[in-house]
This record gives sequence, C-alpha cells and structure tokens, in this order.
Amino acid sequence: MVNEDRETIPAAETIDAAAADAASAAAEKPWEIVLPEEGATEDLGAFLAGMLVPGDLVALSGGLGGGKTVLARAMVRELTGDPDLEVPSPTFTLMQPYDGQARGGQPGPAIVHADLYRLRGPDELIELGFDELTETAITLVEWPERMEPRATPILTVELSLRPEFGEGSRFVRIDGLNGMRARLDRARAVRALLGRSGWDEAERHFMQGDASARAYERLVKPDGTSAVLMISPARADGPPVRDGKPYSAIVKLAETVDAFVAMDRGLRAIGFSAPKIYAEDRAQGLLIIEDLGREPVTENGAPRPERYTEAVRLLARLHATELPGVLPVADGVDHTLPPYDLEALLFEAELLPEWYTVHKGTHLDGAARAEFLALWTEALEDLLAEPTTWTLRDYHSPNLIWLPERDGLERVGVIDFQDAVLGHPAYDLASLLQDARVDASADFELRLLGLYIRERRARDQNFDMQAFARAYAVLAAQRATKILGIFARLDKRDGKPGYLAHLPRIEGYLARNLAHPGLDRLRAWHERHLPSLVAKPSNG
Repeated sequence: MVNEDRETIPAAETIDAAAADAASAAAEKPWEIVLPEEGATEDLGAFLAGMLVPGDLVALSGGLGGGKTVLARAMVRELTGDPDLEVPSPTFTLMQPYDGQARGGQPGPAIVHADLYRLRGPDELIELGFDELTETAITLVEWPERMEPRATPILTVELSLRPEFGEGSRFVRIDGLNGMRARLDRARAVRALLGRSGWDEAERHFMQGDASARAYERLVKPDGTSAVLMISPARADGPPVRDGKPYSAIVKLAETVDAFVAMDRGLRAIGFSAPKIYAEDRAQGLLIIEDLGREPVTENGAPRPERYTEAVRLLARLHATELPGVLPVADGVDHTLPPYDLEALLFEAELLPEWYTVHKGTHLDGAARAEFLALWTEALEDLLAEPTTWTLRDYHSPNLIWLPERDGLERVGVIDFQDAVLGHPAYDLASLLQDARVDASADFELRLLGLYIRERRARDQNFDMQAFARAYAVLAAQRATKILGIFARLDKRDGKPGYLAHLPRIEGYLARNLAHPGLDRLRAWHERHLPSLVAKPSNG
C-alpha cells in the first residue's frame, strides 16, 4: 500500500483488510492503485467487469503501453465467461462487438470494445452507428477523449507505467461519473468484505435481483462451502407522492439493511431458521449470510402439503409469542418496527383503481374512487384496534426454504423479512395461503386456515376464531387488491409484462375473499365497477 488512499494489489489477489478500510475511509476520493505486474491488471479488470450493467461506459485513458488493452481484454473475458477468448485490439476496426455471458437465466449483455486512437472526428462515430450499437451495451473505450461527452454512467480508468514502483508496474486512478461512483464504492466495499471474512476466493454466482438496487449472489468456496452475498444499499427516497412523503415511507418499506439484521437476529433468537449472518458492512448495505439452500416448499407450481403445514404452524407459534417492537441491531443501534397502519393499507389498496383499472380499460370517476377508499377504511378500521405481531409481509413460497436435515419448525427456512411491520397476524397467513405464484385450491386453503386456528386456540383458549376469520378475509382481499395494482403497474409503467400471467390467479383470490359476509359492501362496489372480479371462479 502506497498511502492511505493508494493501494498496491498483488497479482490474482483481492485487496487485504487494511487496504479495504483505507478505501472505505477515502470513498470521496478517486481510487488509486499500484499494479505490480500484468496479472494484477487482469485481476483488476475481472473485478471491475463484475460491477457493470448494460448502458455503462468504461473510459480507458493513458499513454501507449499503459495497459488499456490488457485491462479491456480481462474485462471482456470476464463479461463473456470465456477466460481464453481472443480479444484483439480494435485499433484498425475501431469497434469490436461481443456477446456477454447469460446471467440469472437472462441473455447476456452486448459488449463493445472500441479504440478511438485512429478516429478522425466525432462524425465518424455517427457513420459507424456507435450510439445505436452502444446504447444498451457495456462499452469499453480506449482513447475516450476523442468522443463527445455522454450522460450515461461512466467508469473512468486512467493507467500509466510507473517504474518507480518496480519494473512493469502500472499506476491506476479510477473514478465514476453520472451515478457510477456509488456503484464503484459499493463494489470496493464488497471486495473488502469478502477479503476480511475469508470469502475472497469464492466464486460469485448471480442469484437474483429486483426492481430496486437489492441483489443476491451465491458464494462458493473451492471446497464447496457456500454462503449468500446480500447487496442491499440504503433505499433512496423517491419523489413525494402524498403529504410530502415518498411511496416507501407511506407503505413502511425498510430504508437500510439494519431492518434485515434486526429481524434476522430476532427470528433466530426465538428458534426460527433465519440465515446466520457471517459478516456485514451495514454502511454499504452488505451482508454475507448463511446459504439455506434451494429446496422449495412447492412442487410443480403447487404446495407440498406437509411443508405448508409446518409453515402454518410456524406462523401460529410466532403469533402466540409475546414479541418486542424494538430490536437491537448493534451496540447503541436499535430498529423500531413501524406499524402497518391505515395510511399504508389504504395507499396499497389504491393501486387497484390507479393501475389495474387502466389495464382493464375501465374508467373510474372521482365519486367511485372516493367510495372505494371509504369502504376500505370501514373494512380495515376495526382490525387496526386488534393486537399486533411481527408481520413479515413476504411470507410466501419464494421466501421459504425447506431444510429436511433439521427438526420440527426449524425445517422451515425464512428469508426476505426486511420490510416487517407490526400488523395483524392474519396478513402473513393470507400471504402464504394465497400466494400469487402458486395454485392452491379453496379446500386446501380452508384446511390450513383451520389448522392455524386450532394451533392458536391450543395456546390461547380466548382466541376469537370468528374475528380472525373476518380479519383474514379482509386482509387477504387487501393484499390481492394491492398485488393486482402492482402487477399492472409493472406492466404499464416498468415494461415488465411477465407479471400479467399471475393476474387470473390473484383475481380468483379476490373473488374468493369478497364472498365473505364482512365484505358485502366492497363486493357490491366491485359488482358495479369491476364485475369481472366477483364473477371469476375462485380456483376450486
């Protein structure tokens, strides 16, 4: 290491813990590195490639022989998944395209390697169709100063030979523009965390990501030991949507990874199988957690009864336990579970008249919308006066892992609970039994609802079965209403039509719930304005 914000990286090794801490402390400065030989340059290229997404541009600058092509070749090989790929310098062709490696079941991104040394002027790029070719590609550009400025995220990499650090040594200065800097800092933090925790030699396999910046990778060591890297940076506030508050604040979504840490330790403390946390960098939203495996609680898109039975029993035990509303995160740091209040529940329900009706081609006037909100307020208000518990909110099949080697309720592995709130116990049961992605008959749902009630009554003879049944119908209807709006929004606003395939199932759930006598007035509203939602078959 040269100084507190300049590092020396050995060939084929990640930075050590001391270098990681220095990098973190100097996050506002460019990242400066000494690379002692070509292998270290290749290692850096593979690392930088891992943080790139389609639309990014890597600006590789520096004099002849500085190592731009070596670095670009390593990045292309990493992005294509081919360590032996021939990557010639595009000095004479100006541009060379490649097909990126498929990731997470999706086609790989296009990659463009460009060398603009011989470019006669920006007009030549237009003739070559550079903008069209690179718009959705990962683009590596040598001699980037010869192109017009761009608003796309840019990773700037400046290389130069520095013999004073040893023969063949290179000095690199790395920075980010147009939103790239935050990603660079996070990638450095990931690299440091892996090194500090002994996972630096693990292969990283992309598992999944969602519409937010949250993503997951499976880490696999050479001996086969695995863990999961959770990348969950602090949620950025969106635009205010009501009373000066963003959507995430209204519906009580977690702002930082602290919520996950607190809930994880809380669930484990009462004997449930949430993943152990092996290492953390909470400031960057990074956790290395136990890999609970891939064994689902479903089979061929349908529930496995014995596994769902245990998942229901887990909820019954959780809801019969006296639970705190404030949980420790670290020394001097606590997490307070927010209430799943009327504002949040109503705002979620409003997603149906705002988005689902557009999908159905139905127009609702102001009076119909006002009546919709008044009826939902009436349906929900009584429930909010009832005792609350930890409501995990995403307690459904994608987030439940079967652990056959464990005993009893510990066989149900629970993940994805960072958005937990204090709410009615019926919500999570409805989330499980009316899963948007799973076909479950009404008879199956009723049997497991009965199991839950028996389990609760065995722990509390004063458990009110009728009140719970009504609460279950109301919250199941609210949840189906919300999901119809969310999935329609994903299609209309976000260009993700794949979610529409689930709408018939959710429409069936809503029709099933609206048949409850406690929702007669809401059912009547749907009969007038969205009659198809009460006429649908209720999946058996």
